[in-house]
Amino acid sequence: MSSTPAVAASSEDIGADGVRQPGGEVHAWLPGQNQTVCGLQLSRTRLRRFPHVRFDYASTDQLTEADPEGFICPRCLAATQGRRRQDKSWVRHSPRV
Repeated sequence: MSSTPAVAASSEDIGADGVRQPGGEVHAWLPGQNQTVCGLQLSRTRLRRFPHVRFDYASTDQLTEADPEGFICPRCLAATQGRRRQDKSWVRHSPRV
């Protein structure tokens, strides 16, 4: 089982180089499991697996009409990005003194 999330999508698009690319609704999927990171069952939702495509989307990505992806799952984004590092500039000194 891999810990690097790959893509599971509702449709596929053939790229200029002849390789399958995800399209439609895009979710994060860990190869070796039968569900997406957000909990959708791949078999019931009929999502196609793309183990050769890493899920490297960010919450700041903008989708346009030219992109084959129409929707990126916000729950999968949250699960794969983890907590952001907060600025360590604020430090509490001598609490309750």
